[in-house]
Amino acid sequence: MALCCAAFIAGAPVRPARAEPPVKIVALGDSLTAGYGLPDRDGFVSRLQAALTASGVAAEVTNAGVSGDTAADGLARLSWSVPEGTDAVIVELGANDMLRGLSPAVTRERLDAILHQLAQRHIAILLCGMRSAPNLGADYGHAFESIYPDLAAKYGALLYPFFLDGAAGNLSLTQSDGLHPNAGGVGVIVERILPKVEELVARVRSQRPS
Repeated sequence: MALCCAAFIAGAPVRPARAEPPVKIVALGDSLTAGYGLPDRDGFVSRLQAALTASGVAAEVTNAGVSGDTAADGLARLSWSVPEGTDAVIVELGANDMLRGLSPAVTRERLDAILHQLAQRHIAILLCGMRSAPNLGADYGHAFESIYPDLAAKYGALLYPFFLDGAAGNLSLTQSDGLHPNAGGVGVIVERILPKVEELVARVRSQRPS
């Protein structure tokens, strides 16, 4: 009898494991997300997508970057930039607020509203921080840079402290304006942020019903 059962089990067709659907990520940002000055293949979103695929991570990244956007602009278009079915959002906003010298209190309020709406929709968040230009002074810099860790803690979001880490200030990795990364700079940014994006994907998967 045992032999018969074993033969039956051995002969039964093996059902392949059902592949998990890809995690749908929206990158909500400004020109740094949009890929200003670069062909599409060299922009942040395309390079991030390629890196995730190469790592075997099933995720689809949509580019919702608009050059020149402030945090207020990102908030104004949030509902249509982040459609239904989005699992996670990479929020990269605030650099233009800082470059225009806008009040950090206003930037904080707008980013808070963005994270609040995403949290209400049960969308996982990776918040990317930005540093202040030194010429704006220490007080401004502290008020601006503290926005990101404070809001990440408030909403339980993942935090990547400085989006331009590894590229900022390196003229060989920036375009002629000295601000936007070139293709090499984007490569450095993607390499450094990739583990945090993978953590974002893992968070989404852990929260999906089994």
